[in-house]
Amino acid sequence: MQKMPSLFSDEVLLRLRRTGIIAVLVVDDPAKAVRLAEALFAGGVEAMELTLRTPSAVDCLRAVRRSVPQMLAGVGTILFPHQVDQVLEAGAQFGVAPGTNPAVIRHAISSGLPFAPGVVTPTDVDMALQCGCRELKFFPAEPSGGLPMLASVKAPYAHLGIQYIPLGGVTMANLPQWLKDPDVLAVGGSWLAKKELIDSSAWDEITRVARESSSIVRSIRES
Repeated sequence: MQKMPSLFSDEVLLRLRRTGIIAVLVVDDPAKAVRLAEALFAGGVEAMELTLRTPSAVDCLRAVRRSVPQMLAGVGTILFPHQVDQVLEAGAQFGVAPGTNPAVIRHAISSGLPFAPGVVTPTDVDMALQCGCRELKFFPAEPSGGLPMLASVKAPYAHLGIQYIPLGGVTMANLPQWLKDPDVLAVGGSWLAKKELIDSSAWDEITRVARESSSIVRSIRES
């Protein structure tokens, strides 16, 4: 069977595979979001997911897109169709959700937002596929069984060219194992910028962690 077409452009897919890590962030200050994006990019992490968990998340996205255009900036925790419109207006380059909600997926597709819904079971994958998604967020990755679980879930769909973005329990320590899976497009990483580092404006430390993580990506993806 022919592989399914992607909702993501070839350019974005190439960038996500190259960077290997999408920094998953909870930020409530647009100025700090900009400094955070700069720090991550300086460390080699070229993609970030600003989660809709704070009242200022959309403003943070708008600030990053304006001030750090080289960063591939998407939005996570998209739970309702109207949020698709909000993040698109603010310049989101992709969207992510923790689960598979057909109404949200349909609105994202009709609006032109590249979208990766969350899956953890074959039923989730089936629903996402029926809606037209080829890139899927595997969440929560480690608590649900880690790589063995992903291997079991993805096996019936391998011929369709599905790619996965595992998130939840992924760390610098197990990053190499996840990246060695050929069906993993990139991992979602919350370890890159922990809340205490953001709160204390520890940008140099965030760059250091990003650089160390990026070196692991290169050792796996360029070998």
